Amino acid sequence: MTKRRYGVGALVALLALGGGLARAQEPAGVGQQRPLALEKSVTKVLKAGYLLYLPKDYGKDPAKKWPVMVFLHGSGESGADLEKVKVHGPPKLIAQGQDLPFIVVSPQAPVFPRRGWDVETLNALLDDVLAKYATDTDRVYLTGLSMGGYGTWAWATANPERFAAIAPICGGGQPRQGARALKNTPIWVFHGAKDPTVPIQESQDMVDALKKAGATEVKFTIYPEAQHDSWTQTYDNPELFTWLLAHTRKKPQ
Repeated sequence: MTKRRYGVGALVALLALGGGLARAQEPAGVGQQRPLALEKSVTKVLKAGYLLYLPKDYGKDPAKKWPVMVFLHGSGESGADLEKVKVHGPPKLIAQGQDLPFIVVSPQAPVFPRRGWDVETLNALLDDVLAKYATDTDRVYLTGLSMGGYGTWAWATANPERFAAIAPICGGGQPRQGARALKNTPIWVFHGAKDPTVPIQESQDMVDALKKAGATEVKFTIYPEAQHDSWTQTYDNPELFTWLLAHTRKKPQ
């Protein structure tokens, strides 16, 4: 009888001990909310195909620093075939034999994982070009059409300190943020009055917001009969390039 009592007592003790072990193995903080933080270094790989144009006189004077123009294409030229980038804008002019007075950088936006311009990738690309070539970092210009017009507004809004002047064509942006960031940046905006793809109001809203914020170097050219293609006559007119080259990046106040 005594042995049986001892056996039952030992079993109860073991069960109690096992329950204690189970509780000890539960994750800390169960049933509670605790403030925690993650700090981890992550490496991100950025990739971008692009066309690079060096003017014919590049390198003849080793001391010369060249202005840089970045061109952002429209949606139809996205993908992995850089020949598509040559169908419009400065790359088209260069392919036709024109010698532009800039180092011209024409990246290609991907289709996957999503179509569009990524500012982080564009900044990395521009940093790489500025480091590798004889560039004048105070004369970096940005222009683009349609999707590239939106990209021009977005990139310049995110990094206004990078550009001496910008020329967005038939695009749009965030008026409040853009006006705050770009009120001191020279801007020449272009749009077709009959654009069925990107309403002219997209450009008008940006221009109005900039002027309301006190911007004084904003030009807006409206082509009365143009539809979505307001870029051909813009880039065919050398006045745009002359205007860009007249501007140097403003030093921070």
